[in-house]
Amino acid sequence: MARKCGVCGKTAQVGNRIEIRGKAKYLGGVGTKVTGISRRKFQPNLQNVKIELPSGQHTSMRVCVQCIRSGMIRKIVKQKPFQLPTVSKA
Repeated sequence: MARKCGVCGKTAQVGNRIEIRGKAKYLGGVGTKVTGISRRKFQPNLQNVKIELPSGQHTSMRVCVQCIRSGMIRKIVKQKPFQLPTVSKA
């Protein structure tokens, strides 16, 4: 299973890991120096979530947290919300 969001298709991105030594000037040092740059991957934060499809079916899918938080998916309701019993006035 690939590390890919099932909703938005987000995958890993590449960037740089920068190694720095020295103390910043505003902290009283002589400045920072870059001593090394290497490539790295930024992986999406994927979670296995049981969701309800628009057709009403339930399925499990790997979804990024950004999609979960923005409301792009609908989680399965495992249990009905608690309701107080109604008392009739008779």
